[in-house]
Amino acid sequence: MSLSELQVLLVEDHGFQRRLGLRLLADLGLTRLLEAADGFQGLELLRSLPQPPDVVLVDLDMPGMDGVEFIGHVAQEHLARSIAVVSAMDPALLHTVQVMAKASGLRVLGAVEKPLSPGKLTHILSLYESSPVVVGNDDAVAVDFEQLRAAMANNEIFPHFQPQAEFANGKIVGVEALARWRLADGRMVPPSVFIPMVESGGMIEALTNHMLIESCRWSRKWREAGLEQLRISVNVSAHNLSGPEVADRYEAILREHGLAPEFVILEITESSVMSDTARGLGLLARLRLKGFGLSVDDFGTGYSSLTQLSQIPFTELKIDQGFVGGAPDQPRKRAVIETSLDLARKLDLSVVAEGVETMEEWQLLAQLGCDYAQGYLISQPVPGEMLPDAILRWRNTRH
Repeated sequence: MSLSELQVLLVEDHGFQRRLGLRLLADLGLTRLLEAADGFQGLELLRSLPQPPDVVLVDLDMPGMDGVEFIGHVAQEHLARSIAVVSAMDPALLHTVQVMAKASGLRVLGAVEKPLSPGKLTHILSLYESSPVVVGNDDAVAVDFEQLRAAMANNEIFPHFQPQAEFANGKIVGVEALARWRLADGRMVPPSVFIPMVESGGMIEALTNHMLIESCRWSRKWREAGLEQLRISVNVSAHNLSGPEVADRYEAILREHGLAPEFVILEITESSVMSDTARGLGLLARLRLKGFGLSVDDFGTGYSSLTQLSQIPFTELKIDQGFVGGAPDQPRKRAVIETSLDLARKLDLSVVAEGVETMEEWQLLAQLGCDYAQGYLISQPVPGEMLPDAILRWRNTRH
């Protein structure tokens, strides 16, 4: 979909500002334009549409129903494919509203500071194409435990692999294995739906073992196809940290498939480690002794980052995509990234930035000295057989 094909709703109470915004959008070639003078009118219009618009541009400071309340209704009712905040207010407030909107399940393109200009609008709307998503995807697929058990038994949950590129030269050096579940009718069950079910149903160890085995199998196939050895990152739940014998089991899986632990990084979500630190420390120490890398995933989203880093022998830090997205235009996000990188350097950790979607984000992270990038700019997660082509496309891309 080109920029001109986007359907955009502008919610702005000030008449002149609204007309100016619509004229600027029209000058960019957009023809599917909608407008609303306040939040109430905006909600009424959205509820009447057969399909949600691609982008809703919403002012924050509106009488009656302010933009924050409006965004809450839009998120709850899945009334938009994405939103962008338009305001002349404090950047810290704009950042808070964006975080709130994302936590509510909305796709947030970013913030546009007033006064509006063609350049600002072009930039924010161009972000819509970087990683299109479906509204309400978590609610669109309902599954039960019996379906999950059958899927596990029949190996219907499988890995997709998302490449990681080195900032220094753009070379693909690793992949992250991400669990995917496709139903017989072709619909995908979001990980946010089935992973909690796997954990609560006592099947997470079986899933982790399966992901390790499949990753090893694909690693061998890629090498046979002429690819250099790639490091593979596999997610580990707190429920996996059950005892020191787990390290032996993981090592046995790798040895059986001819892959050394030095090429495997186990990603441990920061908040999950916190919930079971005491029991997991012995296991994590044994994993490092055997040569596995340990990555603190989603760094900065937990509540005791410094405690975790001081206790656990991590080798890698992953900056959460929530801090990466829009960082070139948001000083607070940039400050978090700079601080994380400085801390990682002092602790001798390599750093992976997740959710890199634009060249501006790539350039900022490269300038700040980040080691590796992962995100849709490089490639979406792909099945194992498609990884060589995804790497080739990245090599041939001219940004």
